[in-house]
Amino acid sequence: MRITIAIDGHSSCGKSTMAKDLARKVGYIYVDSGAMYRCVTLYALRHGLFEADGSINTGELEKRMADIHVSFQLRQGADRPDTYLNGECVEQEIRSLEVSSHVSPIAAIPFVREALVAQQQQMGKDKGVVMDGRDIGTTVFPDAELKVFVTASAEVRARRRYDELQQKGMPADYADILKNVEERDYIDSHREVSPLRKADDALVLDNSNMTIDEQNAWLMEQFVQRTS
Repeated sequence: MRITIAIDGHSSCGKSTMAKDLARKVGYIYVDSGAMYRCVTLYALRHGLFEADGSINTGELEKRMADIHVSFQLRQGADRPDTYLNGECVEQEIRSLEVSSHVSPIAAIPFVREALVAQQQQMGKDKGVVMDGRDIGTTVFPDAELKVFVTASAEVRARRRYDELQQKGMPADYADILKNVEERDYIDSHREVSPLRKADDALVLDNSNMTIDEQNAWLMEQFVQRTS
């Protein structure tokens, strides 16, 4: 039996890592919904759609949404898909602190969410999908057979993001990252459209003190229970 798996949670809590690993092990499609919002953010930054005061030229962005195409492609030999924006691999660019610090206001725009949710639902219509994000279990796939809400302390999440950027050779400042994590938590939880919240039937996983192997084993156990 193929099912839909929705993994939601705060930024930098490791949900993408566990979602990708589970999808690879069970042969499901993995969709990183957060990467889709990051692509729209990168597009807006590249095309000057952020004003000097940080506000967004929403009128122009809405006109251009039809020109923003996000896809996921698996490189030969890789076990996780890369994110493509209009045919260009932007996996590294969308993980920068600049994109991280601009993505929450983009993700709060109703027409952006409407467009991307429609794409996400199309990707998961045949089940056999693992998708992570902020509103997958509440808005995108409210009928998902397995829903998980992942959390960890802001300090732990900032340290993980810092370590990730360091490993990629990208500039990183822990204090700046912690501030960004806390700001994103507030914006994600208080936006009017599809705010970050735990679905009533979601399992909660606080992985503050868990290793990647431990959280992957926990998720696999939940998957086996739902499909056996």
